[in-house]
Amino acid sequence: MATLVRTIICAVVLLAGAASAEEITLPSDHPDGTLKPGPGSEVAQRSCALCHSTDYIVMQPPGDQKQWDGVVTKMIKVFGAPLSDADAKAVAEYLARQYGR
Repeated sequence: MATLVRTIICAVVLLAGAASAEEITLPSDHPDGTLKPGPGSEVAQRSCALCHSTDYIVMQPPGDQKQWDGVVTKMIKVFGAPLSDADAKAVAEYLARQYGR
């Protein structure tokens, strides 16, 4: 009986929370965070902005291909970025070319 009561209480709380949920609109990225144009910029914008602002990309210190490969790999393996192998390669190459040393 206690389990049934807990289940009912949980269901009521979840339904109440769902009924009062509001949509949140995030502000636009700052213009200084605009990615540099070039091959791969579209896939980088689409892939990276799923999880964070592009400001985060442009404020990184310049890095070579090896560094950007590592950053992209970390985003996939540690933070779960949903990139295909082809997109990961395109993003890392774009970042090394546009934000490299």
